[in-house]
Amino acid sequence: MKLIPSLRAGLTSAWEACKKPSRLALAALVLGVLFSVNLAAFESAHAQTPAPAAAPAAAAPKPATPPAPATPPPPPACDANHLTVCTPNSGDTAWMLTSMALVLMMTVPGLGLFYGGMVRKKNVVDTVMTSFAITCIVTFVFAAITYSLAFTPGSAFIGGTTRAFLQGILSDVSNNTGNPNPLAPTIPETVYMAFQMTFAIITPALIAGAFAERMKFSAMVIFMTLWAIFVYAPIAHWVWGPDGLLSNGNPKAWVHVLDYAGGTVVHINSGVAGLMCALFLGKRHDTGPAHNVILTFIGASLLWVGWFGFNAGSAVSAGVVAGMAMTVTQIATAVAALTWMFVEWAHRGKPTVVGICSGAVAGLVAITPASGFVGPAGSIWIGIAVGIFCYFTVTFVKGWIGYDDALDCFGVHACGGALGAILTGVFAINQYGGTPGLIEGNPGQVVNQLIGVGVVIAYDVIVTSIILFVIKATIGLRVTPEVERDGLDLALHGEVVQ
Repeated sequence: MKLIPSLRAGLTSAWEACKKPSRLALAALVLGVLFSVNLAAFESAHAQTPAPAAAPAAAAPKPATPPAPATPPPPPACDANHLTVCTPNSGDTAWMLTSMALVLMMTVPGLGLFYGGMVRKKNVVDTVMTSFAITCIVTFVFAAITYSLAFTPGSAFIGGTTRAFLQGILSDVSNNTGNPNPLAPTIPETVYMAFQMTFAIITPALIAGAFAERMKFSAMVIFMTLWAIFVYAPIAHWVWGPDGLLSNGNPKAWVHVLDYAGGTVVHINSGVAGLMCALFLGKRHDTGPAHNVILTFIGASLLWVGWFGFNAGSAVSAGVVAGMAMTVTQIATAVAALTWMFVEWAHRGKPTVVGICSGAVAGLVAITPASGFVGPAGSIWIGIAVGIFCYFTVTFVKGWIGYDDALDCFGVHACGGALGAILTGVFAINQYGGTPGLIEGNPGQVVNQLIGVGVVIAYDVIVTSIILFVIKATIGLRVTPEVERDGLDLALHGEVVQ
C-alpha cells in the first residue's frame, strides 16, 4: 500500500520541526499529519472502487412464435358462375338502385300527372288516386307472390313459390355477400326484385287510362289485385322467366321472343287489358277536353326521363349494353314525337301539346322491346313508324270500332307495343343484342315476334275478360250515371280540385 511511505514522510517532517521548537514548527507538524492522513484516505478510497460490472450474459432466445393461420380468401365476385355467397358488383348495384327509382317515378308522379291533365277537372282526384293506390296494391302483391311466380324456376307456364313473401331473399349484410337471382347475377336479389316490382306497378296503372272517369274505385282495387297475379305474373314468366315458354334466354323455350324491356309484358299486356275494360264498361255518357295540358306536359316529361331506367336499367348492369339502350331510347322518342307533331299539323292544321306528348310516349313504348337489340339507325325507323301508326289508331281506328278508350291506352300502348315488338325482329343487330333480325338475313325472328305478340294478346283477352265478368257480376264495375255526371272526385273520395 502507498499509505506507509506517505505516513513515514509526514512523521519525518514533523520530527525535523520538533528539533527547532517554535509556533511555526508546531503548525507545520499539524499540517503534515493532516496532509498525510487525507492523502492516504484518498488513495485507499480510489483503490477500493469496484471494477465495472461484467456485461450480463445474453438472454436465452425466446421460443419461436407459431405462424398466424392463413387468411381465408375473400368471397368471389357475383357473376354467372358464382351465385352463392358472393359479393355484388358495386357499380351495377348503384345503377340498378337508380333505375328502380326512375321507373317508380314514372308511375308516381309521372303517369298520375300525365293522365290527370287529360281528364276533366271533376275526375282529376280519382285519376291520380288510382295511380297511387295501384302503386301500393301491386307493391304488396308483388312481394307476396307475383315476384316468385314470375322470376323463379317452375314450369314453362308459371314460376315456383320459393320466393313467396320474399322468403330466403335476404343477404348477409355483415359480410357483403348474397345469393343473387341468376337473371341478374351481379346485383343483390333485393335490388333486382325492387326493380322488377316497378315494372309490375306501372303495367296495371297504364290500364287505368282506358277506364278513366267511370269505373268504381272498389272494383278497380279488386281488378288490379287479381290481374297482377293471374295475368301479369304468367306473361312476365313466359318472356323473362328462366324457363319461360317465350324467353329468349331459355334454350328450351317454345319460341324465342325478343323483348328487352317490356313490349309484350308491359305495353301489349296493359293495352289489351285496357281495351277489355273499355268494352266491358261501355262508353262515357259525356266527354270533354283535357282540363290542364301543363300537367300532361309535366307527366310526359317525367315519363321520358324515367324511361331511361326502364330501358337502360333492363341491362341489369352498368355497361355498353345499357349505354346503347339509353341512346336508342332517346332517339326513337324524339323522332316519334316529331313525327306525330308533323302528322297532326298536316291533318288538323295545328300542333298540340297533348299530341307531341302522346307521340313521345308512343316512341318510348315502341323502342322498349327493341332497346337492347337495335342500333341508332333502327331506332330512327321505329320512331317514324310508330309516330304515324299510333296517330292513325288513336285518331281513326277508335272511332271506326266505337270503343271508348278514354286516354288511348290501347291505341298507344297495345298498338305501339305490338309494332315495336314486330320491328324488333326486323332491325335487330347481332352485334348489339346477340340475335340478328330480318335486315341481317333472319326472317324467322319476325315470325317469332308475331307468335309472341299473338300468344300474349290471346291470353290477356281471355283472362282479363274472366276477371272483369266476375267483378261485374258481383259488385259491379261502373259508377252510377249520377256519380259520373257530378264527377268521381266528390262522390268517391270527398275531395275536389279547386
